[in-house]
Amino acid sequence: MADESRTREPNLADGIYDRLMQEIIDGRFAIGARLPAEQSLSADYKVSRPVLREALARLREDGIIATRQGSGNYVSRRPDRSVGKIVPLSSLSDIQRCYEFRIDFEPLCAKWAAIRRTDEQLLQLERAISRFNDTFRQHETGTDADLEIHMIIARSSANQFHIAAMETMASQIAFGMHLSRSLTLRATTQRHDIVEAEHHRIFQAIAAKDSEAAQQAMQDHLTGAMERTYSGS
Repeated sequence: MADESRTREPNLADGIYDRLMQEIIDGRFAIGARLPAEQSLSADYKVSRPVLREALARLREDGIIATRQGSGNYVSRRPDRSVGKIVPLSSLSDIQRCYEFRIDFEPLCAKWAAIRRTDEQLLQLERAISRFNDTFRQHETGTDADLEIHMIIARSSANQFHIAAMETMASQIAFGMHLSRSLTLRATTQRHDIVEAEHHRIFQAIAAKDSEAAQQAMQDHLTGAMERTYSGS
């Protein structure tokens, strides 16, 4: 699954990105801490400053660090400590970009699903959510069940373009779901309870044919999933 997350060969900056990310995850640089100056980091990692700046730019784009004018780079957030044990750190940028796409796109699928879904599709969604919850109790990631929930919602939109987009993105979406679900299995049951409640809100809104509530519930769910992964909470 990890091989699908990136299509280009890693370069030197990717390696520095991975090392800095790992050190942030490990707590060498705490949230709010200032990173050493570029000159110092370049010397520590034995790379040129352009290579270092490329790695720092990626961390900045991912929201891991932020630059304060005239002061330097500071750690903004720290991914869950288990992330590096589940997926290559270099894939985190791709997972975040996928989440950004999904946050923009899938709430619209949910909106139209609430308007157009059939009784049979609602039953399929209910069964998929039930299967998803069962996988957690069986201590399984439930990635396939999670993906099926979102695919049913896309199909329920009755829009062939929504469906095609979800099918095209399925492998990348599943990759991000695998990370999220693996982190959930390593966390307290409260984390799964939150996800279960989010799915329930989406289902209830679609069942009630409340398009605005369905759209908001899906946006909250995906935003929450991304934050739980990238903020380590």
